[in-house]
This record gives sequence, structure tokens and C-alpha cells, in this order.
Amino acid sequence: MVKLFNFKTMKTLHIAKEFKFSSAHKLTKYKGKCENLHGHTYRLQVKVKGQQGDDGLVMDFVEMKKIVNEKVVDKLDHAYLNDFFENPTAETIAVWIWDELFKEFGGDVELEEIVLYESDGSWVVYRGE
Repeated sequence: MVKLFNFKTMKTLHIAKEFKFSSAHKLTKYKGKCENLHGHTYRLQVKVKGQQGDDGLVMDFVEMKKIVNEKVVDKLDHAYLNDFFENPTAETIAVWIWDELFKEFGGDVELEEIVLYESDGSWVVYRGE
């Protein structure tokens, strides 16, 4: 007889979801090409941690998608980032995203990390520190 796996014995799990949005900006405190108007297709990874609930989930990915789209993606997608930030660096945007999402995750699920890719080879990681 096969023994069924009891997920309640699991420890903390880390889950993540990835999002994309396209935005334009210019860096106002930078000398070089990036001080000119240009755009990026950003990739955003949102990572949370928590214990499995009775349904076996840490968090429903559908609920995570709803929160991140409402609080971040819908605001920044196809937007001019200088309307939101004085100097919209990837670092500044990542901290803002953290602040927008941190208050949405609480209780059993904790926001763990934001990874914002400005391009395939350039990204910033923020953990609220």
C-alpha cells in the first residue's frame, strides 16, 4: 500500500510569479544615452513565502496575479515613468514596487523579494532592506 504524502509536514515554501510591462523614461540625473527618452520591456518577478494552507497552496497564483496587476502592472504598463518618479532608475522603480506590494501581502504570506529586469542582462533585486 502506498502512503499518501501529508503536505502539512512541509516547511516554509517560496513561490514566484513573473510579469511584463513596457514603459518609457529618461534618467534626469544621468549623463549619457539614458538621459534621452527611451523605453524598456521590463520583467518583474514577485516572490513570496509562507506555509501551505489546507488547500495545499501557499497562495493562489490567480490572486497573486490580480494583486500585482492592480497595484503595479496596470499603472506602469505603457506609461511615461517620469510622471511617477523624479529619476526613474530600475532601483527606484523596484523600491516603489516593493512598497506598493508589501502592504498587500500579510498574515500567512510574506513578500520576500522583487526582481526587476530592465533588460535581459540588467536587473535589480530588492528585499525590503
